[in-house]
Amino acid sequence: MTRTPLLALALASLLPFGAVLAQSNSTAPAATGSAALPQDQHAGLTVSVDPYPDARRAKEKFGKSANPVPAGILPVDVYFKNDTAHPMRVNLQTVQLEVQSAGEQHQYLDWLTIGQVANMIRHPHGNPGAPSARRFPVGIPLPRKDKKVDTIMDDLKPFALDSNIVPPLGILHGFLFFDLSHDFSAVPKASLYVPDVFLLPKQTPLMFFEVPLTKGGSLD
Repeated sequence: MTRTPLLALALASLLPFGAVLAQSNSTAPAATGSAALPQDQHAGLTVSVDPYPDARRAKEKFGKSANPVPAGILPVDVYFKNDTAHPMRVNLQTVQLEVQSAGEQHQYLDWLTIGQVANMIRHPHGNPGAPSARRFPVGIPLPRKDKKVDTIMDDLKPFALDSNIVPPLGILHGFLFFDLSHDFSAVPKASLYVPDVFLLPKQTPLMFFEVPLTKGGSLD
């Protein structure tokens, strides 16, 4: 009986891992973020968005206790589909929500961290125990850590966009959260702005992506 060389066995053992990597965070809608969702596409990368301004839909996704919409926060499911044979890196720190207001200049909103989202859900009218809201005299201990905030964070973490690498021929997706201060009428006039994407390994920059949250300026 001929033995399989050790190198061939090693390569074979890596195949399942590669398949898992390409499918990581890639549970997409039926159209895989293509024609069904607003998108911007060039240089082999498609960026699609799926906003959740409806509280009932968001409740079905995140659950009642971790629903960001009643706190005035817009969850946006963002899809990065890489059709090239090379990985891509997205600078998530520079991703913003561009909101166009009638008669006003465009506003650019940074996305919220999971901790910020959890605090706003837990304290929709502001956290009186937060250091930014109240300064404590010397000698008075700060409030203890809020366990309910931790629970909300744990509920939200599986949905958050927590990676910046889009695998070759793969899809990366997850939620970014933006504070709209309950003004969800701004959603049809908003776009996701992704200025910094790089093709690896040479760190070749791609042109920016700008994706309207709705098609034709409508939530329908």
